Order: sequence, then C-alpha cells, then structure tokens
Amino acid sequence: MTGSGSSHRFHGIYPMLYAFFRADNSLDREAHRTQVLACVAAGAHGLAVGGLASECNKLSSSEKRTLVEWTLEDTAGCLPVSVTVSENTLAGQKEAIAHARDSGAAWAVMQPPPVRGASVEALVDFFAEVAGASDLPLGIQNAPEYIGVGLDNPAIAELAQRAPNVVVLKAEGPAPYISRLMCEIGDGFAVFNGRNGVELIDNLRSGCAGTIPGVECCDLQSKVYDLWRAGEIGSASNQFREVLPLLTFLMLTIDHLLCYGKRLAARRLGLDEVHDRGPALAPRTEDLETLAFWSQDLGPLPLA
Repeated sequence: MTGSGSSHRFHGIYPMLYAFFRADNSLDREAHRTQVLACVAAGAHGLAVGGLASECNKLSSSEKRTLVEWTLEDTAGCLPVSVTVSENTLAGQKEAIAHARDSGAAWAVMQPPPVRGASVEALVDFFAEVAGASDLPLGIQNAPEYIGVGLDNPAIAELAQRAPNVVVLKAEGPAPYISRLMCEIGDGFAVFNGRNGVELIDNLRSGCAGTIPGVECCDLQSKVYDLWRAGEIGSASNQFREVLPLLTFLMLTIDHLLCYGKRLAARRLGLDEVHDRGPALAPRTEDLETLAFWSQDLGPLPLA
C-alpha cells in the first residue's frame, strides 16, 4: 500500500526530545527551549517527551514532570505534545498521566513496567487499569527489544477492547514486523514506529500514522512525510535515501543514539558541549568521524 495514516487524529513526525544537562548534572532549561522551538520551526507535526531518548530511566519523577511542563510552556499550544510515562507502578503511571493531561498534553504513551517475565495477561491488566483512570487519549509503547517486555498483537487488540481510550500504538520494530502488525491490528490504532525513523518510508507504505524519531534530523523527516502525504512519492523516497545512512548509523542502539544523536542535535541547534548523565556511552573519535562524514551536508536546524 502507499497511503499514510494521516486520517488519524494524531499523525506525522513527533521528534522525541532529548534531556540536555548542564555541567552540574541539572536539566538545561535554555537548551530544552532551543530544541523545542527548532522542532516547531523545522515543520514537526507534534512533539514527544519522556521516552527512552529522553533518558527516562535516568530521570527522577520530578525531572520528568519538569520536562513535560517546559515542553508545554514552550509549544504554547502550537503543536500537539505526546508524553511517555515510565513510572513503574499503577499509582505512578496514573499520576503521571494526570499531570500530563493537566499540563496540556494531547496524548500520552504508557511504557510497560520493566519486569522481565511478566505475563501478557498481567501487562494487559496493568495497562487497562491505568487507562481506566483517565479520559486522555492513550497509547502503549510496545518495545520488547529495548524494554524487555511487551504484548503480542492479540493482547494489544484485547487491551483496546477493555480500554477504549487506548487509540495509539508506539511500536519499535523493523519493516517486516510493522507491516505484519498493520495487517493484523493496524486499523484500530494510530501506529507510530520509533527506531529514529529508519523505516519511515516502509512504515508509511504500510499505513502507519507517523514516526517518533530523534530531534537531529526532524526537519528532513518532516519534509519527507509532507511530500509523501502530498502524493509526491518519488520525491519523498529520494530525499529519504539521502539521510538513510546517517539514520542507520545513529540507531545502532539506544545508548549509541543518545551519544551521537544528541551530539548531532546539539551541533545543529548551536548548543555548547554535551554533558552526559551517567551511565552513558563515551564518544569515540572514530565514531565521531563517522558521524561527521554522514552529516557533513547538514546545516543548522531552523530557529523560530
């Protein structure tokens, strides 16, 4: 198929915002504002915050809420914002979703608690109870490769029956997995793939609503999406080919993306040195040279 899922209420390119830190390890307010405004100016269709690329596993609950509040303040209603909630308890996820709703988020994504060995039935029960406490449109992040637990397609369909406000699916998988998912249950959800948008064209061909990549190439990915949606399939595909080697290099692992994707984003945003919060992958000279090679034609991200 060649149609995107643009008929969904939520669709397009939603860059997952990075958590930038100061030298003293605190969150960097000005760097966050800079990336938000750049994503808006770059043509993003929405913004996402709080996921794996936001280093949710290294943030306190207070810091997660701070990033949500900053993002909603800086967008000022000009773009829908998706908030990923990663608290490990029922109460924690319910509170995080309530905070996202009260702050002005358009939708939220529930991460499964990282309990290896949790049964599919237990995960469905967990998500259904959390979803039942809110009227906010919700999704789940199904990323067993990165989180260690997840749902199969029948379980996802069961969850949607039990929780009608679960209308989004944030998947993390290669093109064959996504196309199979779309064939089996895709009609019931706005499906976004992650993986830094490496499979963007294949995902659009399968009918996905969009993708949730990093910040560093969101201008190019937003343009590809817009061309595709306008029916300019050849132009969209050709432009995507130009950035695909870079995206592939960046998305080797989550830690690799956080090391090199964040540094490329900082470079294109005109930010100073990137300060990592540990544990973090240390940049290697050889890999920085590879990053420079594949990104040499990229100028600054547009500024608002």
